[in-house]
Amino acid sequence: MTKRVCTATVIQMLLIVITVTPSFGQGGRGGGGMMGDSASAADMQLFHQLFAHRAEITRHVIAREDGIETVTESTNLEVSRLLQAHVASMLARVKEGRPIHQRDPLFVELFKNADQIVVTHEPTAGGVRIVETSKDPYVVKLLHLHAEVVSAFLANGMPEMMKNHPVPPR
Repeated sequence: MTKRVCTATVIQMLLIVITVTPSFGQGGRGGGGMMGDSASAADMQLFHQLFAHRAEITRHVIAREDGIETVTESTNLEVSRLLQAHVASMLARVKEGRPIHQRDPLFVELFKNADQIVVTHEPTAGGVRIVETSKDPYVVKLLHLHAEVVSAFLANGMPEMMKNHPVPPR
């Protein structure tokens, strides 16, 4: 590996840490500090792997009156496993109140309203099917926007991850 490629890889990894780690370098809630909670490194690795294979991922989103339904899959069995692991990890974060991506207003708002979201998920042959619903119309808007943003992550890669995504009006 050349020094230039190595430097670019290190910079990319640091950008991912800054992007997905809550309270980067600030001590954060619960003293998470630079590395966030104990699962941050594993989650960061999952993000990195999914971005590296994003061209192999298909995603179908159905906007519902009460939320969204998504099917995200790959014909690559390893990528399918990564998708399932990522979903399990993110659902655990929501359940346990361990937010990620907290510099992005949309993700901040989603975690603030996590108690208003009902999630069901099931593995598929190539990935995972998720249904997220809420009785709160504002939270439904958040779910719709989050689905759009995740689709944009797949379409646009890291540049999309680096953007802040606005929240809808209440």
